[in-house]
Amino acid sequence: MVENNYWNSKIETLTKTELKKLQLKRLKSIVSHCYNNSSFYKKKFDKSNLKPSDIRNLADLEKIPFTVKNDLRDNYPLGMKAAKMDDLVEIHASSGTTGNPIIGSYTSEDMTIWEELMARTIYTAGGRKSDVLHNAYGYGLFTGGLGFHYGAQKLGSLIVPISGGMTQKQIKLIKDLKATILCCTPSFAVYLAEVMAKQGIIPSKDLDLRIGLFGAEPWSERIRERIQKELSLEAFDIYGLTELFGPGVSIECNQHDGLHIWEDHFLIETIDPKTGEVLPSGEEGELVFTTLTKNALPMLRFRTRDISVIKEEKCACGRTHSRMLKIRGRSDDMLIIRGVNVFPSQIESVVMGFPELATQYQIIVDRPGALDTFTINVELRNLELYNQINHEKLKNGIKNKIRDITSLSAAINIVQCGELPRSAGKAKHVLDLRKGKM
Repeated sequence: MVENNYWNSKIETLTKTELKKLQLKRLKSIVSHCYNNSSFYKKKFDKSNLKPSDIRNLADLEKIPFTVKNDLRDNYPLGMKAAKMDDLVEIHASSGTTGNPIIGSYTSEDMTIWEELMARTIYTAGGRKSDVLHNAYGYGLFTGGLGFHYGAQKLGSLIVPISGGMTQKQIKLIKDLKATILCCTPSFAVYLAEVMAKQGIIPSKDLDLRIGLFGAEPWSERIRERIQKELSLEAFDIYGLTELFGPGVSIECNQHDGLHIWEDHFLIETIDPKTGEVLPSGEEGELVFTTLTKNALPMLRFRTRDISVIKEEKCACGRTHSRMLKIRGRSDDMLIIRGVNVFPSQIESVVMGFPELATQYQIIVDRPGALDTFTINVELRNLELYNQINHEKLKNGIKNKIRDITSLSAAINIVQCGELPRSAGKAKHVLDLRKGKM
């Protein structure tokens, strides 16, 4: 690959030895920063009889206790900060709907790093200064909208900062302003494609889209195939968390063989979600991140609950930073149905395998008596299909595929096109009615 295909070729192609040397230097620095400036981390270290000087090599990272999401909730709003209030310049927050939100704080130095990370991320997916970036991620406290905005601004692209919702206006601006990059959740991309089809818009002929940057929720390869076909673009998976920086932690390159983690800014571990034991590279487990350059709200060994696999070998694109495979699901989103572990992504992969079905689906789990009930609502792709298909045959086909993957028998309901709820943000596919009945 030629150098022009890297945002920062020196950093992105460091040898593993050089990268680990840089990581260790930054790890020692951030651990000292946390101990000296965060009352939360000082208490955590003192309780574990741990001093910054005890972190001598990367393997010593395991000595540090995990940080979890509830730590941020319990220390709401800014009890975990490691910077003075006068040095904070921006606040973001999670889109959670229960309890205290997760607050992310930033210094001016943090903002500069985030802009750089996002510019590198967009560039890796093929974004350039000449692009028109249609940004349909939510602006405001959610990190998505402004994260992409800052990155595109650093890159020099023309930004259309439309945020979420306003579907008709989105489509009009995508067409009229000749957008080449679409940034939004996969769910909203699917919805845009549906509405465009109803309006008779043929993206391959009527639009200029060539790249889609999709994240903020798990999505399957089947969803990718549909988005690429129906919007006539190349779809890239992007990953980030409010607790880390926001988007910009990792991104796919044009090889689509995992998401490059920017290891000059993040240390990655994979652990057994039940025991917390660190797993060898290549084994599936829960991802744990340590931020190496974040000043206002550094995270030491933050448990993401996201399940994936890390690949350390050099990518065909030439980048040496490790890659994470597409998120399989979240350990805290995993459903246990009749004693069986079920990820929503498993159900999605089945639904996407039937051309008669739309991308919308809904999993409903209940316990009206002694046993769990497991129901899946699926939706037909268009209105005409309802009277054309053999409903029982389609139900049995879906049921058999789900049984093959999960070993469970599910009740299947087929509804008419448009009946299941849509979302301009993160899709909500699971309804667990067992709470309070366990």
